[in-house]
Amino acid sequence: MNNLLIQSATILDPQSKFYGKIADILVVDGRILETGKNISVSGTKTITIDAKGMYLSPGFFDLNVNFGDPGLETKEDISTGAAAAAAGGFTGLALMPNTQPPIHSKAEVSYLINRSKNNLVDIYPLGCISHNCEGKELAEMFDMQQSGAIAFTDGKKSVSNAGLMSRALLYTKSFNGLILSHPEDQDIAGKAKMNEGVMSTYLGMKGNPSLAEELMVSRDIYLAQYNDARVHFSTISTANSVDLIRRAKKAGIKVTCDVAAHALVLTEDLLEGFDSNYKVEPPLRTKTDQKALLAGLKDGTVDAIVSQHTPHEIEYKNVEFEIASYGITGLQTALPLALKAGLSPEQIVEKMAVNPRNILGLPIPVLEAGNSANFILFDTLEQWTLNEETNYSKSENSPFFGKNLTGKIKLVVNNAQYFTY
Repeated sequence: MNNLLIQSATILDPQSKFYGKIADILVVDGRILETGKNISVSGTKTITIDAKGMYLSPGFFDLNVNFGDPGLETKEDISTGAAAAAAGGFTGLALMPNTQPPIHSKAEVSYLINRSKNNLVDIYPLGCISHNCEGKELAEMFDMQQSGAIAFTDGKKSVSNAGLMSRALLYTKSFNGLILSHPEDQDIAGKAKMNEGVMSTYLGMKGNPSLAEELMVSRDIYLAQYNDARVHFSTISTANSVDLIRRAKKAGIKVTCDVAAHALVLTEDLLEGFDSNYKVEPPLRTKTDQKALLAGLKDGTVDAIVSQHTPHEIEYKNVEFEIASYGITGLQTALPLALKAGLSPEQIVEKMAVNPRNILGLPIPVLEAGNSANFILFDTLEQWTLNEETNYSKSENSPFFGKNLTGKIKLVVNNAQYFTY
């Protein structure tokens, strides 16, 4: 790659001595050669970037991303997904296992590892908890971990069998594995299409009550405590879930959680027009829930923000709301949504770059001389539009498509590669 000199950026690396200060960074052959004030270079092989008013931080890491590879590449393949991730500032991501076939053995894990080599974005497969994500018997978790699986989840399917979840938590302790829980009691949620409440009653649609999520959060907290094991809750969405996890943390139980970026700015009221681009799982909740999620982020109860990127072909979304698929593309809109929710750049870096890696036990990139360059440059004030020209995903199922957004990634550097936007 070309040598890069980033000048006058505000450094948002908590491990750097320049944290919160304005400094320059010189990158040569993919490594940080120097960090400091007023760095100068000679020659024509160095590209200089004026970063005045912008923020430089470790690359974001996403704990909840859906691609289609293997088997569903018409939704998203590795190359288009990685391009969307980079455009959103993510230099690392964890891939959900709900593909065809699911990622439930070392063969599928090895396939994804090999497909993802030499990429600007580091891609880590998540293995299934249960074989075929069916919730009946444990998958080959140790073999998958040895092949490169970073953690284990049944993705968008919850593990309804408490005994199976308990055994999974106990089994992964032997190799310090991590279980990601999708907290939803399917028997309570049923075939609901939106949050249960005033809006579902008004629209005449079956509602998914908060209870469906909270029962599963409560159950898995008890199981984590009983087995003295770690559990991470993916995309919590209710006020009571935040409170349950807050109390569990105070009791010393090994729990962490994340929230989808869109849940911080969207509520159930937007479903009045039956726009299927607002149909997500878990469903959009109330303003009260949204305030609790934001409070949880700020007091440390909620550890991370994820994109929950879920791409679909047009025929899965441009249909009646009842039969439309769940999910939106979110990799490129996570930063603008976090800013819209009122989070500071420092909080965003904590929730989208530092904490996700801490949860997975991955090293956090340090912006110091001698280290491999893994960072992003972002502008919190620049406005842009998500449209056919700026969208890097293969899919367009986003309620923000065609909308003006504030907050843009300007530069991504990782694995001796870089891209500017």
